[in-house]
Amino acid sequence: MSDAADPATPTATDTVSGTVTDTAPTEDPRPDGLRRADSLLVVNTGNGKGKSSSAFGMMVRGVARGWNVAVVQFIKSGDWSVGEEKVGRELGVDWHAFGEGFTWDSNDMSNDIAHAREGWDAACGLMTAGEHQLLIFDELTYLASFGWIPVDDIVGPIRDRPSHVNVIVTGRDAPAELIEIADTVTEMTEVKHAYTRGIRAMRGIDY
Repeated sequence: MSDAADPATPTATDTVSGTVTDTAPTEDPRPDGLRRADSLLVVNTGNGKGKSSSAFGMMVRGVARGWNVAVVQFIKSGDWSVGEEKVGRELGVDWHAFGEGFTWDSNDMSNDIAHAREGWDAACGLMTAGEHQLLIFDELTYLASFGWIPVDDIVGPIRDRPSHVNVIVTGRDAPAELIEIADTVTEMTEVKHAYTRGIRAMRGIDY
């Protein structure tokens, strides 16, 4: 396996202390007995930027490997015409936008909740059908943290999905139950963000 294909490729940061070292590591950090999995559950959470962006990078990888890929969005509105949807559709990704936009802009929260639940029903149908090798559930975590769908009703179908279906979940405040069954969990941490300094979201960078 080449370094480029290895997620454990070492850097100049010490993997134990997290401090920057003045020499490149010489010890191979890869664990013994590596094996292949039928599929993975990946969770991107945290308050920093990059959760969805990372997922859509994997979307492109999946398409490049000849996979059938689908995206279900639970908060972003289909009226927003975000860049990832444009390129995804051009690449043949099945795209489903069930979001109604930011909750603070809502004029009818009950409609938002109903639409989100409809989206989760559709997502469960996609998992059960097993026709896609990769499913991305963008901002799914909010359905749990907002109390719109019980956590068990989210975790159960993901846990019991067909063995060949990879799932990526994005969103802040991922519930512990979801983290428990995930194979890879990354917490994005905000160090600085242009928006907090009064800079509007930028087309091509943020959407």
